[in-house]
Amino acid sequence: MIKISYCTIALLLSTLALAAPAAIDPLASASSSALASSASGLVSSAGASGVSPALKTKPASTSSQTKVASSTSSAAESTATVPFIKLDPNGPLWNSSVEGSPQAIRGSLGATILGPTDDPTVKENPDLLAPPTTDHGSVDNAKWPFSLSHNRLQTGGWARQENMGIRSEGKLSQGNTQVTSVDQNGKNFIATLSPGDLWYFPPGVPHSLQATADDPDGSEFILVFPNGAFSEDSTFLLTDWLAHVPAEVLAKNFQTDISAFAHIPSQELYIFPSTPPTDSGNLPTSPQGLVDNPFTFSFSKMEPTKLSGGSVKIVDSRTFKVSTAIAAAEVTVEPGAMRELHWHPTQDEWSFFLEGEGRVTIFAAQSNARTFNYQAGDIGYVPATMGHYVENTGNSTLRFLEIFNTDMFEDISLSNWLALTPPELVKAHLGFDDATIAKLQKTKPTVIGPA
Repeated sequence: MIKISYCTIALLLSTLALAAPAAIDPLASASSSALASSASGLVSSAGASGVSPALKTKPASTSSQTKVASSTSSAAESTATVPFIKLDPNGPLWNSSVEGSPQAIRGSLGATILGPTDDPTVKENPDLLAPPTTDHGSVDNAKWPFSLSHNRLQTGGWARQENMGIRSEGKLSQGNTQVTSVDQNGKNFIATLSPGDLWYFPPGVPHSLQATADDPDGSEFILVFPNGAFSEDSTFLLTDWLAHVPAEVLAKNFQTDISAFAHIPSQELYIFPSTPPTDSGNLPTSPQGLVDNPFTFSFSKMEPTKLSGGSVKIVDSRTFKVSTAIAAAEVTVEPGAMRELHWHPTQDEWSFFLEGEGRVTIFAAQSNARTFNYQAGDIGYVPATMGHYVENTGNSTLRFLEIFNTDMFEDISLSNWLALTPPELVKAHLGFDDATIAKLQKTKPTVIGPA
């Protein structure tokens, strides 16, 4: 049994109700569950002792105008029970252009490496070999270079995959692609997409993807699936199916002579050469009509929201109605700027870095934190409820995708949370003065320019 009095219960991330016993959110991590469980007992005691209860976290509303928190003239001084944090620099100690072999040394910590090292990898990941002193404990690996994924070579192209635990949605990165589909009601669809556009096919809906002749190099795109165990080798393919149906059954099904099937490939065709499509006007007319909601979205034509440190474009079922299981954001961060400290309340984040260089520290509660470095072509992964930021550590624009297995994009801003919390409570926790309190923003800054 714990008794507390005349103190403030810590602000924490939890889903407990202001009553005891509190229910634990099944989506929370094991570490978050432990915190919430402990907090439940504290809230129970708080009712009898008159102390401030722990706060629930909820997505904050947004506004078109930025407002700042009101300052206070005074607040009760909190007594320091632990040392204050150190303000020493903790940035990356080198970049990929550094000469020689970087060493596992930061200040007075670490020592030189006596054995062999992979210098190119070490130079791209300074915060793994010489992490900031704020890193602590254990956080699972959150980076995978797509360059290390196995590639499947085909006559007409290639495909490689990486399973990161996150219905099929695609994002076109180069060239134009024509997509066709027929849904379960016999309604059909056809469209030609440009680089940056999206498509989404609900489960079980047949479709095709074909590069047009606009770009001599063809087209390239990213596919995202909600099942981390998915394998492209298990794709349901037309040629593979018909090669495994008796020819006389095919003749009966299509009411034609068996000789019509003499040229069906004996093995599956996944990516293969063919005549490029001409336009989107050659779709057969269905008596059932076109699909109710388009399977494509012109993300490339969507105007980004300009921010002090970059921009953001968000797409989910509110703008792309058929996309009920995938939501995404395309974020740009200018040199010296950062995607603010935030977390995603219910869904893991799958990231893909398109341009530039970035740095991410993931905080997993219970003093566990780890920092990772990313380059174009890298995959990132941040579990739900884990606090993080994305900082541009390069000299050019950082551009990346945030992708979620959900119908609606959600995030919670640290600055927004603190701005909408009573100032005295924030001061008691963090020792902020009035000037710092006044800088907290009541609308999400999302991408913040250099200080």
